[in-house]
Amino acid sequence: IYSCCYLSRRLNQLSSHDPLWKRHCKKYWLISEEEKSQRNQSWKAIFISTYSDLGRYIRYYATLKKAWDDLEKYLGQRCPRMIGSLKESVREEDLDAVEAQIGCKLPDDYRCSFRIHNGQKLVVPGLMGSMALSNHYRSEDLLDIDTAAGGFQQRLGLKQCLPLTFCIHTGLSQYMALESVEGRNKYEIFYQCPDQMARNPSAIDMFITGTSYLEWFTSYVNKVVTGGYPIIRDQIFRYVHDKECVATTGDITVSVSTSFLPELSSVHPPHYFFTYRIRIEMSKDALPEKACQLDSRYWRITNAKGDVEEVQGPGVVGEFPIISPGRVYEYTSCTTFSTTSGYMEGYYTFHCLYYKDKFFNVTIPRFHMVCPTFKVSTVRMVSGDAAVLILETNHNEYAVDEDEDSTDTDEYEDRRRVLDIPAPSGRCPRHT
Repeated sequence: IYSCCYLSRRLNQLSSHDPLWKRHCKKYWLISEEEKSQRNQSWKAIFISTYSDLGRYIRYYATLKKAWDDLEKYLGQRCPRMIGSLKESVREEDLDAVEAQIGCKLPDDYRCSFRIHNGQKLVVPGLMGSMALSNHYRSEDLLDIDTAAGGFQQRLGLKQCLPLTFCIHTGLSQYMALESVEGRNKYEIFYQCPDQMARNPSAIDMFITGTSYLEWFTSYVNKVVTGGYPIIRDQIFRYVHDKECVATTGDITVSVSTSFLPELSSVHPPHYFFTYRIRIEMSKDALPEKACQLDSRYWRITNAKGDVEEVQGPGVVGEFPIISPGRVYEYTSCTTFSTTSGYMEGYYTFHCLYYKDKFFNVTIPRFHMVCPTFKVSTVRMVSGDAAVLILETNHNEYAVDEDEDSTDTDEYEDRRRVLDIPAPSGRCPRHT
């Protein structure tokens, strides 16, 4: 008995040793020395009080809090207007009330994130990234919990799916599946894509963007804060740049970043829409007489089946930019494939301004475009009321239902009208 009492006394003394709780406060709750001083409590008291409030999220809190802190710090210097749109955290009771309202449990990582920030106001620009192409514009807001609950789906095709984002301009959302139904995995995140060739209007294909809220949100934040996505005019643009996708010819360097646009793409029919952003830069150390003007471009476009298309034309996006030492010229264009992947490469032809008879080519590096992994609708009407089970499609496979690979702008818009797909609000110059 004496030994047991002694052991309990020693354990009690050990558990009251405040420096031991400091490590746990910093590891699980990211409590700083400054915050401790402001609270005027012991490390043990801080840990216990925080655990009583956020204990169910101990697996996720530190990761999500760091992601939010990093995002706020990074955007605070570059996009202060966007930071001002963030909403304060919600209470446990608010999240419980939403679960009761929709009749589904919310995943703990999602709940945890909303205990830190309750999404953002419906404003532009959106926290989850923008995309601009000719007159087509998308900017996705991270929905607050009440707006998300109001958009909770019970209809066939999107049954038990909760919207995470929303674009005011296009109506586009990313959804999270709260149950494993209709071929989706629980907590999978995706863009919806109506199956235009199915007779059943509830046939919804999906472009997968995440396997869980934690993975989806933190991977996006990491892309932003490491400079993986460029900040352009106070907005996050979701262009992906491959560091190896750079080519230098003499004093001129060309680099390319790409992006997949789900709102202009479809699985059935196979039509995958990509945009690319090209940066042309002349070294600041180049001699002044190296100044030159772009005359034309040449493209070699190859799809996943190995079909090749060649395109030549004057200028780029209707312009003939002049490049001089230290100057940068950037432009955006687009392409479409009937296969899930493809690549482009080519060259620009320039003439020297000081020696007008001197022409030379500048290499455009090969850049690849691959659509996200997608799943097709589990039920597609093939004849009458008959239904067929369609399995998940791997993003490395390609479709073979189209005779041509890519299309020019006019043909692209005409095809969308025939299939009753809403045409985009503007046109994009293709292969420029």
